[in-house]
Amino acid sequence: MRQALKRAAVLVLGWAFILLGIVGLFLPILQGVVFLLIGLIILSSEYVWAHHLLARLRRYPAVDRVIVTATEKAKSWMSRFSGRRPQSE
Repeated sequence: MRQALKRAAVLVLGWAFILLGIVGLFLPILQGVVFLLIGLIILSSEYVWAHHLLARLRRYPAVDRVIVTATEKAKSWMSRFSGRRPQSE
């Protein structure tokens, strides 16, 4: 039961960041690309297509730098959500 709840929370959080990123593409106050990447990073733990899309985007150095920043933010937010401290790589 707890595993299903955690998976549902990850999916909701990931898709929420994707939607926020789409809105951010049109609003100048939000960083749409960063939110899209954070959503993809979160969803990549559940969906293979998101993992493959991130791998394809990492070929571009400018995008890779943003992905690294987004990964750090996503880990921080996920650790706050789960109540654990972020692990360093």
